[in-house]
Amino acid sequence: MKKVFTAFFFCFLTCALCQKVELKKITDSSQTFTGEIGGKPVTIELNYTGVADCDQYQHYVDGWYYYDKYKKKIPLTGIYDYYGSLSLYNFGTKQKQNARLLKEQITSMQKVAQTDEIAQKLAPRESILFGNLNTNSNPISGHFYMGKKEQPVKLFTGNAMIYRLNNYLYLPNNKKINTYDFINKAGGNELISYASGKNGNRVLLYFEQTSNFNACGRCGASEGEKGYRVLYFTKDWNYKNYEEFLIESCLENMYDVTKTKSKDKQTITYTIGKSESTPAHTLTVDLKNASVVKSK
Repeated sequence: MKKVFTAFFFCFLTCALCQKVELKKITDSSQTFTGEIGGKPVTIELNYTGVADCDQYQHYVDGWYYYDKYKKKIPLTGIYDYYGSLSLYNFGTKQKQNARLLKEQITSMQKVAQTDEIAQKLAPRESILFGNLNTNSNPISGHFYMGKKEQPVKLFTGNAMIYRLNNYLYLPNNKKINTYDFINKAGGNELISYASGKNGNRVLLYFEQTSNFNACGRCGASEGEKGYRVLYFTKDWNYKNYEEFLIESCLENMYDVTKTKSKDKQTITYTIGKSESTPAHTLTVDLKNASVVKSK
């Protein structure tokens, strides 16, 4: 009987451990891409080196590329613009000098749009230009210029973003998902709890995120967006969908909020006044059961 109980306890413990959910935040400030120039395989590594003006996703990059056959690194500098293009340059023996001059001249959103015009005045030895970055096309196509020679260039990815706020959820059954891929690029999630039900599994997240990556734009300098997200999964922990519940928002002008905790601290009730796009309502957050109920 003792052996049977021990075996049962071991199986129960193993099952309990396999149901663990974790959230890890990892910020990427560099990316390595594979691609080709004129049909020849290349590798490109780019590093985030600072914001050009107000927008987190218009920034300077430095790095290198090489032809995979030779692996001789050729330095690059340039501008990543999420809303438009990725412009990379090699200035030969004047790489450091002209990279500094290029960055000194690109200090506004208007100047970002003129990146190639500014760079050409510094006589780059090589230029690698990608346009239409936000079309989700894969591969991303562009042009390679060296003197009067032009060749097609490709990046084998659908996302050339360098700076990424990853929030990885490590799930049972050795599964992992990233909120960056299916919610938004703002990060800011905290794991509150997770629970199982007859229809599958749930994960409750609390989030605080920027309202606008452009600090000079609407709500860019505000305290941001705050609220909860409930993520829904199958019984096998395959992701289905999520719901989002705001408790404070600059974009929605949502600030009339009263917060009340239950005596056992397992439930939080938010009484939220009318905002620009939503009528007055109440949110009941069940911390233990990983659920949020919205009512009038």
